[in-house]
Amino acid sequence: MASVFSARSSPRISPVFLGLVLVTAGGGALTLIGTRIAVTAGIVILVLAGWAVSLCLHEFSHAFVADRCGDHSVRGMGYLTLDIRRYANVGLTFVLPLLFLLIGGIPLPGGAVWIRRGALRSRAAASAVSAAGPLTNLVLAFLLALLVPLVPPLLGAGLSFLALIQVLAFILNILPIPGLDGWGILDPYLADSTRLAVSRFAPYAPLVLFGLLVLVRPVATALFALASFVYGAVGGDSTLASLGQELFFFWQR
Repeated sequence: MASVFSARSSPRISPVFLGLVLVTAGGGALTLIGTRIAVTAGIVILVLAGWAVSLCLHEFSHAFVADRCGDHSVRGMGYLTLDIRRYANVGLTFVLPLLFLLIGGIPLPGGAVWIRRGALRSRAAASAVSAAGPLTNLVLAFLLALLVPLVPPLLGAGLSFLALIQVLAFILNILPIPGLDGWGILDPYLADSTRLAVSRFAPYAPLVLFGLLVLVRPVATALFALASFVYGAVGGDSTLASLGQELFFFWQR
């Protein structure tokens, strides 16, 4: 595999990431067989593996922008290889988001890469590093929406639901809540006293958010209404996304 970047940085795409891409493609291929079991299994695999791929891309985007903005330590940490094992915490970055998706259909943001904020060139650069991940999810949603009309309907249903998940991930990540990327965008402009006060409960804020989304129906309703609007704005097909969601949660039927 050729180098992803220049010889100066020389990170290479991880075989683990390529394996996730192949599994995602395999799930899509299963939907083409046409039997109920194959279609259901294919969509489950497509969505779970595709979500894992997007988690890698999300974290990679943070690291990529950080590298370009002055923190070159991300190269030595292996963040530019797209290897899920290289990120801050495999459980937080990979396992928990997959479990949350299975339990509640909510793509809760995972753990972040470790960035040396002091090495970044400016406060604007620090904000850009935080914004890079959510924007990647939004771009993925747009690209998936473009692909849907070009594939058979059942595969399109799986891709549409995966695109909707990307939109939900974008919205959740961009919220100005401690521990999420939206807060990271604001953080460089906050007073040190505010950062210190917030740091005490920042690790728990995303879990509290997930609890509210699962237990308080109006909160989840508002989230999905906003996601539906943004999903439509990027060209998503809500009918196919609903079909994909129904097939993904086959045990709820």
